[in-house]
Amino acid sequence: MTVTRIAYSDRLNAGKYTALVEQASRLGRVRSLVWQRYGSIAGVGSGLTDRQVRDRWLADGTHVQFGVLANAWKETVRDAMADVAANLASAKVEVRRAITRRTTDPVERKRMFTALKADRWAVDPFLARQMRKHWKRGRNRTHDQIVVRADQHNTVTDARGRLWLAVPGLQRRKMVKIPLSSTVAPTGTLRLMLRGGRVEVHYQIDASQMRSSLRPCGDRTVGVDKGYTEALTDSDGGRHGGRHGGRHGGRLGQLLSSESDRLKERNRRRAKLRSIANTAAGRGDHAKAHRIRSNNLGTVKRERQAARHRARVRTEIFTAVHRVVDKAATVVAEDLTKRIAGRKRLGKNVNRRLAAWTKGVTAEALTNVSERRGSALVHVNAAYTSQACHRCGRFGRRSGDRFHCTACGVVWQADMNAAINILQRAGDPDIALHTPHHKVRQILRDRTDRHRTRLPVQDSSPATAERRANNPNRSAMSN
Repeated sequence: MTVTRIAYSDRLNAGKYTALVEQASRLGRVRSLVWQRYGSIAGVGSGLTDRQVRDRWLADGTHVQFGVLANAWKETVRDAMADVAANLASAKVEVRRAITRRTTDPVERKRMFTALKADRWAVDPFLARQMRKHWKRGRNRTHDQIVVRADQHNTVTDARGRLWLAVPGLQRRKMVKIPLSSTVAPTGTLRLMLRGGRVEVHYQIDASQMRSSLRPCGDRTVGVDKGYTEALTDSDGGRHGGRHGGRHGGRLGQLLSSESDRLKERNRRRAKLRSIANTAAGRGDHAKAHRIRSNNLGTVKRERQAARHRARVRTEIFTAVHRVVDKAATVVAEDLTKRIAGRKRLGKNVNRRLAAWTKGVTAEALTNVSERRGSALVHVNAAYTSQACHRCGRFGRRSGDRFHCTACGVVWQADMNAAINILQRAGDPDIALHTPHHKVRQILRDRTDRHRTRLPVQDSSPATAERRANNPNRSAMSN
């Protein structure tokens, strides 16, 4: 397993940055051409590879128009084709879920899964219809990146201990030397991202070299629920919010709330300045409008602040996941890659605070940390885990961080209640990972009705017990 590390340029010469921007712009046109020609059914879907694309362009002379070195555009083609393949794989995930919803026949499911995996879905009407629905032609929006092959760059340290990275420029045998703020030389294939006059050098290292990968995992099975004030709450009641987490957590919620309030105030001021600039331009004072736009409505500082905020949030979430894995050999969590359907419309302030992108970071952290440290991650269906009581299974009322069960007459901590339900869901033979939410609701209601009327639990019959033994819950697990 590999992880990505980032090194930053330090006081880079403006002329060098301009040359890199021009090179990235030309390579962006290469990416756009790849998406235009091969980002549809006739491209990767027909088995076309990046090497075949390169051979075609070399044969018909398409490469002449790029104006960059051969290694540069070939690496860009490889990277863009990988993006197209990832776009196709993402569409197939949605189609697999549609297959699961469509039929329960294992033979029919296997046939459709096999056809989808082998890219023979065009002959099946249902699969073809689903692929047309979920696989949309993409469009390149990347014009600020340069991919450098591992054997095309080198590093050197000067007499003052400063590290310099030399990468190919637009002309043959003329390297662009970039001063780095790091003392660790980047290795392998590099991705240069040009943002606001600074170069970010992204590279990958072996995860086994990291100190955190050497930390042993625990020996228990723990359920976790994603929260807002804390990154994670486990089934033992532990609240993990990052560096200042522990049992009382809250660090993540403070970060998200403060950033939301700052963005609201900053955008209000920017809107007022934009209105002044538009008014000035309307009455003919274009000099004033230009001064306001160039000095007060730029994006460089805004993007750097956003990047720092994202880095802090990632640190808090990864730290929380490490604390969970410290005591868990198996982590049971909901599938955070699924979209939440049917949620009621929320206000702008609430949407900013919920910060939906943190859901993806949490999913990445759970997968990454579990794999590196040797724990098992089990995904379960989390439908109604926040709305049902973990003790009696009946639906209750949730208000903020409190869950009130009207049947038990007990008020639980809401996230802990959901985490316990998620833990119990791992051993549930009737609720699989992709069971539709309306069926989950009906299963839960049937169970509580049987308990209330004191009827025998039908799920405990010998036939059902044998079915459970032969068909355990197929929850997605990654080791």
